[in-house]
Amino acid sequence: MSLKGLKFQLYAALLILSGQSVAAADVTLQLKWTHQFQFSGYYMAQQQGFYKAAGLNVTILPADPENPDTFSKVLAGQAHFGVGHSGILQQRIAGKPLVAMAAILQFSPYCWMVKKSSDIFHPRDFVNKRLSSISRKENAELLVMLERSGIQTNNLPSYESGNSTTDWLAGSIDAMQVYVTNEPYIMREQGIDYRLICPQKYGINVYSDILYTTENMLEQHPQTVEAFYQASLKGWRYAMMHMDETIALTQHQYAPDKSFSQLAYEAEVLSDYILPPGTNLGSMSIAKWRLIADLYGIEQDEFNQAQDGFIYQYVEPEQIKMSWMLIAAIIISLLSIPLYLRLMFRKSV
Repeated sequence: MSLKGLKFQLYAALLILSGQSVAAADVTLQLKWTHQFQFSGYYMAQQQGFYKAAGLNVTILPADPENPDTFSKVLAGQAHFGVGHSGILQQRIAGKPLVAMAAILQFSPYCWMVKKSSDIFHPRDFVNKRLSSISRKENAELLVMLERSGIQTNNLPSYESGNSTTDWLAGSIDAMQVYVTNEPYIMREQGIDYRLICPQKYGINVYSDILYTTENMLEQHPQTVEAFYQASLKGWRYAMMHMDETIALTQHQYAPDKSFSQLAYEAEVLSDYILPPGTNLGSMSIAKWRLIADLYGIEQDEFNQAQDGFIYQYVEPEQIKMSWMLIAAIIISLLSIPLYLRLMFRKSV
């Protein structure tokens, strides 16, 4: 084998190990809502080629607004990864093999919206107020916030209709559940004054927009899970550092029904949820999950049984770097042996 041939084999081997010369793994990400800036990190990972570079061919699916639950779809194998709410812990307690990978939002983006003319300023002011109907499985923090202020939420009249915004504007309900970047923007554009009562302001911090997968996916395809994790966070870092580009791309490629100003408003608000001071992108802690468990009324024993393997243990970048260095050194050594033996044979002749 010539030195040129040795170099070629080494280069080819490194390409194979880096995933650049093997077939891309087809994976699907199921979003929890329709396309908007809320999921822009995944869009940028796709458009900037981060997924492709990681050996992944990713399909990003928007949710069905009529059935936005992602847990059932991922558990049924309809998607390999999903974006869900903090109710993933309840799913885990119930025996569902879900693994939380990253919390993109460090706080709950859900609040109660009341009119500025309302006499509701604090959670304790919700006595006898009429609410839009909400799910305790998905947005328990909104009810817990009221309950911690002494409100008996089971006694509050709640209304479920086809359009809570219409009911709220008409005065049929006093407070409605809103997503901080959606309804507030609409009201601002219409010149309607409002006030938000949010769990975060009252010490109730829960994770949201949690990237997750299943134990089965992790066991059978650990490299794919790690590659998707790293590429997705790289996409989110890019999105946060290139906001105008991300907003424009989101509108052009994914959400043409939304205006640039609407997406810009969403980006401005959510940036404080994604990267609050002193927090690493996507970070989670078992201590905070323990507090979230308390909100859901989960007992300590139940939590202890469910927490093992619940949070994804990603590979540290330093470990990845050292692993590739070690693999490269081994390859060089193995490929050098034939050349070394050949040279030694020639000298002995």
